[in-house]
Amino acid sequence: MSNSLEALKATGTVIVTDTGEFESIAKYKPQDATTNPSLILAVSKKPEYAALVDAAAKAATGANAKEKASNALDILLVEFGTKILEIVPGRVSTEVDARLSFDKDATIKKALHIIELYKQKGISKDRVLIKIASTWEGIQAAAELEAKHGIHCNLTLLFSFVQAVTAAEAKATLISPFVGRILDWYKKSTGKTYESSEDPGVHSVKSIYNYYKKFGYDTIVMGASFRNTGEIKELAGVDYLTVSPALLEELVNSTEAVPKKLEKSQATSLDLEKVSYINDEAKFRFELNEDQMATEKLSEGIRKFAADAVTMLEELEKRVA
Repeated sequence: MSNSLEALKATGTVIVTDTGEFESIAKYKPQDATTNPSLILAVSKKPEYAALVDAAAKAATGANAKEKASNALDILLVEFGTKILEIVPGRVSTEVDARLSFDKDATIKKALHIIELYKQKGISKDRVLIKIASTWEGIQAAAELEAKHGIHCNLTLLFSFVQAVTAAEAKATLISPFVGRILDWYKKSTGKTYESSEDPGVHSVKSIYNYYKKFGYDTIVMGASFRNTGEIKELAGVDYLTVSPALLEELVNSTEAVPKKLEKSQATSLDLEKVSYINDEAKFRFELNEDQMATEKLSEGIRKFAADAVTMLEELEKRVA
């Protein structure tokens, strides 16, 4: 009998590992892999990855230690991505500095720089997803990167329907709605516990998936940030799921059936209203602001990723000094 991970893959859902650890990625044989500043920071502290950090610091150039550290961080992210691409057959997501989340032009400039670093390593832009926070500026940057430069984007820190609709209108390659962080907010806000079938994060992804399929958007829906395997199983059939090694291991060690829950054919018959935000910044900002959970979790996520980037930069600054 196959395990639950194999059963999940059999529903048509593509599995992506949510880690920077090479051994974990190789073990679960995912199609793609995704990282973020927090994961890279955690992994970089382990002795077996020290050589990568040292190599990035040594290769960095700049007028001073801060500039060298900034360049070293970009090099390090690409080094991790390059190693990951030696393991996975698909793509890797590499994140733009979260401190640029409200600066469209700076986000584009950083994305182009990351892609150039990959090119220098002999890696095509088709194998890289540039990961950008789903702010108004981030989505607009993704729209330009996709249309003008042919660079694939992963819009992350996505918590709301308005963000998802605008990302699809921007023709982003992929979105990462954060299931577990939505659940965290509702549990704290209401004091309730939720069964997986009632999980507000699960329902958010289902509504986005159904909307995309109903109106023919090509943007990939990749559920992310899970708290338990129940959430994962409730989304069986969604385009992609990015899952941590701990939860992948639980699925491997389970023989429980994983029936398909999401079907494109069912979504196309739903009675849904089409909406638009891509050309109306005020409407986007107001609708996002009306969603307290999404507003708070987006802000919190940007702060956390930015803080981890700063911590990584401080460590690199010591190494390049």
